[in-house]
Amino acid sequence: MGGVSQIQQTVDAVWRMEAAKIVATLTRAVGDVGFAEDLAQEALVDALTQWPDSGVPRNPGAWLTAVAKRKAIDQWRRQENLDAKYAVLAHELEMQDSPDAWDPDRIDDDVLRLVFISSHPVLSREGQIALTLRVVGGLTTDEIARAFLTSKSTIAARITRAKKTLSEAAIPFEVPDRSQYPQRLSAVLSVIYLVYNEGYSASIGQRWIRDELCSEALRLGRVLAALVPDEPEVHGLVSLMEFQSSRFAARTDGDGRPILLEAQNRARWDRAQIQRGVAALARSAEALQRKGVGWGPYALQAAIAECHATAPTAEDTDWKHIVMLYDGLMQIAPSPIVALNRAVAVAMADGPAAALDIVDGLTGLDDSYLLPSVRGELLARLGRDVEAAAEFDRAAQMTDNERERDILSDKAAQART
Repeated sequence: MGGVSQIQQTVDAVWRMEAAKIVATLTRAVGDVGFAEDLAQEALVDALTQWPDSGVPRNPGAWLTAVAKRKAIDQWRRQENLDAKYAVLAHELEMQDSPDAWDPDRIDDDVLRLVFISSHPVLSREGQIALTLRVVGGLTTDEIARAFLTSKSTIAARITRAKKTLSEAAIPFEVPDRSQYPQRLSAVLSVIYLVYNEGYSASIGQRWIRDELCSEALRLGRVLAALVPDEPEVHGLVSLMEFQSSRFAARTDGDGRPILLEAQNRARWDRAQIQRGVAALARSAEALQRKGVGWGPYALQAAIAECHATAPTAEDTDWKHIVMLYDGLMQIAPSPIVALNRAVAVAMADGPAAALDIVDGLTGLDDSYLLPSVRGELLARLGRDVEAAAEFDRAAQMTDNERERDILSDKAAQART
């Protein structure tokens, strides 16, 4: 049983890391993202039955892709309608020396195409989010449902509907013409940002950081920035991800437990990555100046991250400037989360009492553990320990991430003592 369990863990890990590449490659081959994901899932089943005996192949992602392609050919042959296109694909597979053959450059392009498809305007916003997290982020339906505080059946229906819509609309598997960029970029940036955020602070599971998701989102952002170098918000998003990723080595301890920003060892921050973030933000500012437009939400968030990244110590952070940047962000992209983050900055700039007044007036966060977590911090700083402990307990009960739950439970215990 131990061997089977180990193979299950290996398959799960391969899927988390390779899902987007596998589905993207298959979508290019079969022309249908829904069919492509079904084939990939069937290949995963084969892996679970074959790898315990044969061992894990040297390149498991390529193995899964090749097996899935052969399943597509088998299905077409059974339907007795193998046309010229499928015959070419079958010939290519039969001529392959090894299922380990892999073309990283082509896969990179395929994943970017998959992002454009997942964020196609024919889909609803909810469909874009669910499909992207599924096929690009590799999350399960259960994981997506828990992340968005809704039912598994609701998410499954959204994903099914999105796949059906794409299939019926016969959306081509390609990066759109440049003339379509303006109407597509906003959605594409949103889904890349969404995938990165899920990796940066995982909503569920045992890990606080899913670095494979962050790495993929950042890579896609860099590719997109090269594709549209005059788009300020693309550079802004890349800058934000560079700054945030620079802290990964300092964000957890040896046991994987989170270390909060003010307690992190800044000597462990990646200075080269911080410089890339500074350079990307400068490119965003230059593009903004050329276009004669104001700062967008990603560039503003990057500017906030830059304040943290370039401060020598936590005490040197310019919290007044951060509050001002959050004021700008609230004007162009208001949300309960932005308002909550602004309140945290106010607490650092003007004290916890001023921030608590703001937090107590916020709405739209009743289902999020972040609200009681922040209230607990503010109450603790005000010496209201009993109330703080109750808030930390409430937050711990609301989060689905085990690492986050442990931290909040520890804070509740500390407040009681």
